[in-house]
Amino acid sequence: SCSRAKDVTMPAKLPVNFFSTRSPVIDLFRGQLDYADQLRQDSEIVLYFFYAPWCGQSIAAREEIEHVASRLSDQVLFVAVNCWWNQGKCRKQKHFFYFPVIHLYHRSFGPIEYKGPMSAVYIEKFVRRVMTPLLYISSRSKLLDFLSNYEPGVVGFFEFNASPQPPGYLTFFTSALHSLKKDYLGTIRFGVVTDKRVAEEISLVHSGSVYLHRHANTSLIYPKDIMNFTAENICKWALENREMLIRWLRPHGGKSLLLNNELKKGPALLIFIPYDPLAEIHPLLDEITKVALEYHKCNKSQAAEPDLQHVGESDSPAFDSSVTDAHLKFSETFPIAKYPCCNTVVLPQWHSISRTHNVCELCVNQTLGVKPNKVHVPHCNFLEIEAALDSFYLQEHTFFQVISNTIECSNFLSFYSPFSYYTACCRTVNRHFLSLISSEKTIFQTPKVAFSSHGKKDNTQFSIPHIEDRNCFIPDLNISSTNITGLSCRTNKTLNLYLLDSNLFWIYAERLGASRSTHFKEFAAIVDLKEEVHYVLDQNQSLVGSTLENFIKNFSVLYSPLKRHLVDDPSAHFHEEHMVTEVTTNTFHETVFLSAKNVLLLYYAQWCGFCASLNHIFIQLARLLPPDSFTVARIDVTRNDLPWEFMTDRLPTILFFPHQRKEQSVKFPEDFSVNLPNLLKFILHHSSLSSSEPCTKECLHKESVLQQGHISHLEREIQKLRSEISALHQAHDQLEAQLSEARREEQRLQQQKHTLEKQHKTLQLHSEQLQATYDQKNQELLEMAEKLQELADASENLLKENALLRILVASRGGKLQNKDEIKESLQSEQTLSEDNDISLSTATAALEEKRIDNIDTIETEHSSGNRTE
Repeated sequence: SCSRAKDVTMPAKLPVNFFSTRSPVIDLFRGQLDYADQLRQDSEIVLYFFYAPWCGQSIAAREEIEHVASRLSDQVLFVAVNCWWNQGKCRKQKHFFYFPVIHLYHRSFGPIEYKGPMSAVYIEKFVRRVMTPLLYISSRSKLLDFLSNYEPGVVGFFEFNASPQPPGYLTFFTSALHSLKKDYLGTIRFGVVTDKRVAEEISLVHSGSVYLHRHANTSLIYPKDIMNFTAENICKWALENREMLIRWLRPHGGKSLLLNNELKKGPALLIFIPYDPLAEIHPLLDEITKVALEYHKCNKSQAAEPDLQHVGESDSPAFDSSVTDAHLKFSETFPIAKYPCCNTVVLPQWHSISRTHNVCELCVNQTLGVKPNKVHVPHCNFLEIEAALDSFYLQEHTFFQVISNTIECSNFLSFYSPFSYYTACCRTVNRHFLSLISSEKTIFQTPKVAFSSHGKKDNTQFSIPHIEDRNCFIPDLNISSTNITGLSCRTNKTLNLYLLDSNLFWIYAERLGASRSTHFKEFAAIVDLKEEVHYVLDQNQSLVGSTLENFIKNFSVLYSPLKRHLVDDPSAHFHEEHMVTEVTTNTFHETVFLSAKNVLLLYYAQWCGFCASLNHIFIQLARLLPPDSFTVARIDVTRNDLPWEFMTDRLPTILFFPHQRKEQSVKFPEDFSVNLPNLLKFILHHSSLSSSEPCTKECLHKESVLQQGHISHLEREIQKLRSEISALHQAHDQLEAQLSEARREEQRLQQQKHTLEKQHKTLQLHSEQLQATYDQKNQELLEMAEKLQELADASENLLKENALLRILVASRGGKLQNKDEIKESLQSEQTLSEDNDISLSTATAALEEKRIDNIDTIETEHSSGNRTE
């Protein structure tokens, strides 16, 4: 007999060394995870590199890990574990979704997963942050440097006068490790101060206090009385309250929503700079940081770098009304301490004078000195801004002036609070700011403020100065200024600032419009998803602070002078002449609008198969049309950006731009088939050739040829239609026959349905009857079972009583036998003396009486027993 052959499976090859034997990395290529845990017990800092031998990313990162290990092997233990070998413990215990994976351990704390770029400098930077999560701050200058960094800073004050360390220090140390575990970018820097005098600069008095520094907002001290002093709470508190003025973006290279989620938050300024994480100084990054701090700093009294004395006063717990009085005096000296909430308004353009608008800035101000408590500058309130706009538009006729050389201001009382008022200041502004730039110095040096007749000028010395009292009262008017302090608070087009390392992510810059041939990988672009536009900073300008400031200001103004950047198709640039002209973003305006010819433009895409089938038609059309008067062109919409008025959502799309009427473009009808005769009729109908030039013999010959071709084409189309009609008639007859058969089948099915419904009803009635009978019999059986149970219980009781009676009868029989023996003995003693006769007779009578009673009792019991049986 033949037996079925078994499946033969080739066993996996034994793993080999992934790292060189001379490498400082310990390679556990058999996945010995237990041995790796033993090695971790003897080292303070351990880096685990989990890899798969076949993984391309693991192979690429191997050299980077070896480079880091060669620099830090004397302080860090580097262990590589093969997590793909199916017999190893790593494969059995770990379940990774990607490779490679890097885990770091600091003593018993971990794992801390590294998710950054697989580059040696970034990995080394992260390992060093894990090695020293706390930065020791020994002097006031180091504290200033620590707080001046763009990354949020958390400072803890601990007096090392106890052994081995002060209370709470290990908790603070662990919280720094927790921050690295939750945010691999390490955006929060943790520092520790041991000198009491240095700690007093930031209002830390008691040992164990924790301070979170913020540049644009009020700094915070950890609330021990509200939250428990634990590592998780400190890390959570710092992450929730940190201030992100500028953020690094590091896409991991796979599918991710990182850029999409950030760009959906609003307009974004993406800055690409070459960044070395291990460098001690970063001049370009410091300059960008300064611009970011100035942009987000809404308090003009503060400089870009933090003033420790000012920070100590404002954040001190003893900040009371005396400080408020000092703040009021300071407000009297300088124009304004903080900007109020403002909204820019553009009045309707009712006059025929073009390029001029009345631009007004509407602000919500709050009077001081009225309320008993200290009054803070109000935060932006949507209801107050809405009420201010309503009040303003009710009286906007006051500002309807064509050209005004003065700054007109008006005050409107608040509908909600008697302590608040709205201030509106308006001035006629040129759209391109040409006249403003020439007269800006005169305007801001000697402003002519004229209040409207209905306005009320408030001269109270304790009130916040009006909007006209500060130099840059309208952000749009301050276009030529070099100061952008607090611009994010004075415009509705606030930018989010992001940094990207051009050494790693230059491909994103190229897609945004950066040049590939540049030697300096520095690039900046503003992307606005809501408006579907992006602007590119001129790469001929150096990426410095002043250039970025001008770039930000040009975007922030109401009528931005920035030119929208359109992505071009680099593969479409060629020098030889083609019958069908390929149009790109750069040549669109020149080829279509500036051309003195009629232009037929085809919108197509590489993936569109029907678009490709039209190529031969457009080639024939280009051969027939005179090249001096017509241009046949096409544009790839997937590789080129177009102005929004010429965008399309359907491919292919054909547009015709007539000569001298380019703005009156005509779209080829979608219900017409795209063929040569229809295109020629469409072009000749909308072109102005016939009215401008007489038709020559060649033209007439071509037209007759076209007409004959059109006639023959129509005859062929008619023949096709006739054959299609006959085929449709045949199909109609077949369909009628099928429909009749279907109707008969439907009737038969309806009859079967009615029969089945009747049978179903009968079966349902029979089922109900059976169910009723079943319920009745079941009830009777239950009653019968109850009666039988009662009879069984009664029988058992009778059996017990019968047994008791038998025992009683037996005992009574024994007693009667004894009485008979006594009687015989009495009869034998009758021969005794007569002196005993009286006693004997008396005893005999008594005995006889007892015997009679006993006999009666026995008979009675016996009769009752028989009755019971």
